[in-house]
Order: sequence, then C-alpha cells, then structure tokens
Amino acid sequence: MRPDDFFKDEAHPFGFGTSRTLDHDLLVSLRRSPTPGGTPDRELVVALARLVHDELEAFGTDGSEQLSEAQIRDALLALQAVAKRLGVGELAIPFRDYATFKSYWLRNDAYGSWQARRNLLNMIFDPIHDQLIEIESASSVSSLAQPVSPRGRTGWARVDEELGEMRRHFELARTPQDYRNVGNDAVTVTEALSREVYDAAKHLRDGEELPAVGKTKQRLERFVDVALVGSDSAATRKLVRASIEVAQEVKHRETPTRRDAGIAADAIILLANLLRRIDQPSGATRE
Repeated sequence: MRPDDFFKDEAHPFGFGTSRTLDHDLLVSLRRSPTPGGTPDRELVVALARLVHDELEAFGTDGSEQLSEAQIRDALLALQAVAKRLGVGELAIPFRDYATFKSYWLRNDAYGSWQARRNLLNMIFDPIHDQLIEIESASSVSSLAQPVSPRGRTGWARVDEELGEMRRHFELARTPQDYRNVGNDAVTVTEALSREVYDAAKHLRDGEELPAVGKTKQRLERFVDVALVGSDSAATRKLVRASIEVAQEVKHRETPTRRDAGIAADAIILLANLLRRIDQPSGATRE
C-alpha cells in the first residue's frame, strides 16, 4: 500500500470530471478496528506514516500539502491507533496537527529554514519508519532474493517501502498484467533510489542540466561513476548498469511471465543493496 491509496476519486457535483480527496471514512474506521477483509494493519501503517510525514513536510516547506487541518489530525489519530494495535505503543510525535507542528518548529529554532523543519521531521519520523518497516518485513515471507545483511533492508525508508510493495505484488501476481505491474514497481524503486543517491553538488557536471528524478539510469550511473573510480571497480560498475536495465525490462514485454517478473524484482533488490553498500564510506563496517 502507498500513501496515494488513502485518497479516492469523487465525481464533481456539476459533472466536471472528478476530484481527488482523502478517504475520511477509511481513516475513521482505522481508528476503531482493522479493515475487515482488507489490507493488514502492518501494511497500512507504513503507508500511513509516510503520508503523514510527507504532508507535514509539505506544510512546513512549500505549502503544497493536500490535507486540511482536520484531515491531518484524523491521519495522525489513525496512525497512532494502528500502531497501538500492532503493539508499537504511543508513537513519539510531539504535535497533533499543522498548528501544533508550527508551534513545535518555532520552539525548536526552525522559524526561517525549510531544511531545519525537514530535519526536525526526519528526527521524529525516521525511527518510526524503521520500526514499522521492520514489523512489516518480519511478517512476510518472500520467494524473491534476500540481502545478506541481517537487517534485511537498506535503511532508506522510501526505498524499503517500495521494495515491500514490490514483494507483496509479486507474491500475489498471477496474470501477465500482474507481472507487468511488478515491472512498474521496479521502476518506482529505481526512482526512490534516484532520489536517495543523486546529489547535484557532487554529480552534476558543468554545462549539464539537472536530470529529472525519472531519468533514473542517467542519475544512478553518474552516482556509481563518481563513487567507484578506477579499473578495479569496472566490474561493479558494469553490474550496476546491467541490474538497472534488467529491472526495467519486464514492464515493456507484451506478455511477461512470472519468471520475467521474478528476474526483474531480484535485479532491483540486488541494485538497491549494491547502491546502499556503495554509498557507505570506504572501510565502513555496515553489516
């Protein structure tokens, strides 16, 4: 499940298409009990935490939030309720809506800095994302590749969330359309990786235009070229490029098979973990 799944399309009252609105009834129901026959709490809570984090960040920076004051309050209440049902307990979120978040950042010297507000939110939500993803990962058994790290995840919250979605979709896939959607998931993971590793200050060369996040191959290859220089790293650079190409291939096939989807998914899991290791300082002792 993804944050967008908490929204629904409603017909315009005067017949002018549809509008996208938060599913208020879903949030209210989640505060009371799990959705009967629906998505398990352990999957809902990961997407709900991401939704809340993203909306608070949008409010605290460029004002592009989609939720109203009442809606963000409902989302935070639902998040706390689902977390409690999972045995996590009260999440350490020191505000209950936009207004109290603003009071919080003012008390913490983040008045004139968008980045300071992002940092405050990351300090609060990064441990929450890690904890919730750990619960979700522990409950699922996948036939796809598993990293050698005993943690079983990259530590990049957005990347781990998308990898979890891809694993679930692969386990449920039965038709060529399902397998093609696994390929779409693989592309979504590469975009999340693109956001994590590409840094214009390090990777953008003189005279170049900043490539969009969707230019994943260009951005990821540049990251690897900068991080791994010299002939000793040639094979690793080649492996990363090949993993990107294999991961993206299945979505273009007319009738992909389960094997095609599995190869693409395994390739993206390999790619994510390769990039995470490359991103570590030389000589680091990450497990």
